[in-house]
Amino acid sequence: MASDFEAQLRSVSLRVTRPRLAVLAALRDNPHVDTETVIALVRADHPKVSHQAIYDVLRALTDAGLVRRIQPAGAIARYESRVGDNHHHVVCRRCGAIADVDCVVGHAPCLTPSNDHGYVVDEAEVVYWGTCPDCTCP
Repeated sequence: MASDFEAQLRSVSLRVTRPRLAVLAALRDNPHVDTETVIALVRADHPKVSHQAIYDVLRALTDAGLVRRIQPAGAIARYESRVGDNHHHVVCRRCGAIADVDCVVGHAPCLTPSNDHGYVVDEAEVVYWGTCPDCTCP
C-alpha cells in the first residue's frame, strides 16, 4: 500500500516523506478523524513526528486534493482520504459519529439547484443529521 501512497504523492508533485505516508495510512484506516486523532495515530508508529509536521501534512494533502477536510456545523474539522466522488455525510447529533453517504441519483453534483445564478456547479455538499444506531438504542 505504501507504493500506492507514494504514487499518489508524486502524482500531485509532493515529496514522499514518512509523515505524509503515515497520515495517508491513518486516514485510509480511520476516516472522519480529527487532527488530534491523526496525531495520536501517526505518533503511535512514529513518536518523533511533531504536531506541527502533522498539521503541515494535513494542509498540504488537503491543498493537493488527496485528503478532504469536512467540518459539519458546530463540529471540529475532520479528515478523510475518500476524495473525488462527491459523496456526502450523515452526522449523529448526540455523539458526532460520521458516516459516508454515496451520491445515489444522477451525475455529480447529485443535486441541481433551482437557480444556479450563472455558476458552473461542479460539487454539492449535503450533510444529513440524525441519531446513529449506537445512540438510538436504550
